[in-house]
Amino acid sequence: MRFSKRGPGITAILSAGVVLAIVLSGGAYSASSDEIVFSDVKEQTRQFMEWERTIRLTPQQEALKKEALGAIPAPCCSDNSAYTCCCACNVSRTIWGLTNHLITERDASAAKIRAKVTEWIGFVNPGGYKSGDACYRGGCRRAFEHDGCGGMSASHVVF
Repeated sequence: MRFSKRGPGITAILSAGVVLAIVLSGGAYSASSDEIVFSDVKEQTRQFMEWERTIRLTPQQEALKKEALGAIPAPCCSDNSAYTCCCACNVSRTIWGLTNHLITERDASAAKIRAKVTEWIGFVNPGGYKSGDACYRGGCRRAFEHDGCGGMSASHVVF
């Protein structure tokens, strides 16, 4: 068995070619595709928010982020894009951090970013953001899965 460091996770490759993905700080990763697998809302929310706080983009990377997220309505205020949202709420911070990571560490295209961000939004709220106006109707303090923003402070996430 050989271990290799892959992003924030560790992947073990067994001699028979079977891949075992171990979930550590930021999700599971497959050795064959290096794909982020959404598996733990709390842990990955914290990881993605940390990436939003620490990963800085070049102007070219920021343009890619804008292109990718500008095409997605913000889940909690659909009159804004996921790039701008109406505020820096926690659901937006997770989206921005995931995007920063996909751009800087995965060399993702705008289409790949849109697909992963849309998948993340569906993962954190499997019932779907129904109204698109949670920010305007008291949803800022509700958990993601209850059509909320998960709070407004990175130091206090509502789950």
